[in-house]
Amino acid sequence: MTETNKKKRPAAQLGPEARQKTIDLLCEAFARDELVVEEFEQRVELVHRADNMDQLRVIVADLPSANPPVKSHSRTPVVPYSEPPVGLAPRPTLPPESMPEHSVVVGILGGGGRSGAWVPARQNWVAGVLGGCTLDFREAQLGPGVTEVRVFVVCGGVEILVPPDVRVECSGIGILGGFDHQQTLSSTTDPEAPVIRVTGVAIMGGASVSVRYPGETARDARLRLKAKKKALRQIARGK
Repeated sequence: MTETNKKKRPAAQLGPEARQKTIDLLCEAFARDELVVEEFEQRVELVHRADNMDQLRVIVADLPSANPPVKSHSRTPVVPYSEPPVGLAPRPTLPPESMPEHSVVVGILGGGGRSGAWVPARQNWVAGVLGGCTLDFREAQLGPGVTEVRVFVVCGGVEILVPPDVRVECSGIGILGGFDHQQTLSSTTDPEAPVIRVTGVAIMGGASVSVRYPGETARDARLRLKAKKKALRQIARGK
């Protein structure tokens, strides 16, 4: 085999049709309020800079309404980033009469919590006093409308996990502590989706609300965000 034959052939250039399909997906996502103006303009610019189909897929990989334009045959390695899409179908809810009115979760000098396919009440009180509590709503069976979560923390911690297919309203006070809403994923904008409304106070302690996929750990979420940022940087630099 000659030296010429050993050389790799250059990757095929992207045609205008592939770029246009990706731009169409971005336009649809923008129309569904999945992107703000700045994100939309940035991603359209990245489409024009992309060199292969794998890079185009990365640009729209985290959009709920997006599907890969075509299967890639490029020899360019796929960027190690994957984010499952948020389903567009409305989240199923229980009938209002199936919902309890009140529930209390308390962790005093210890821990408490709820997780799995549990049924939250209309009004949920959670307190962490020299201890901690976790409420995981990612697989919970919610009712329609608003589910209230009222938090009280003193020298402890409360963690609230919510899925991306519900809307989140968070308003709390941190006194010598913190009351944070960590949106590692974009929540749905569907006006008919259930609402989880978190209010309360954290005194010399912390309360956090995190939007994550079911089964996703905090470490998984950090790695997903890191991989996403890295992939977009690679495309912006033309790699």
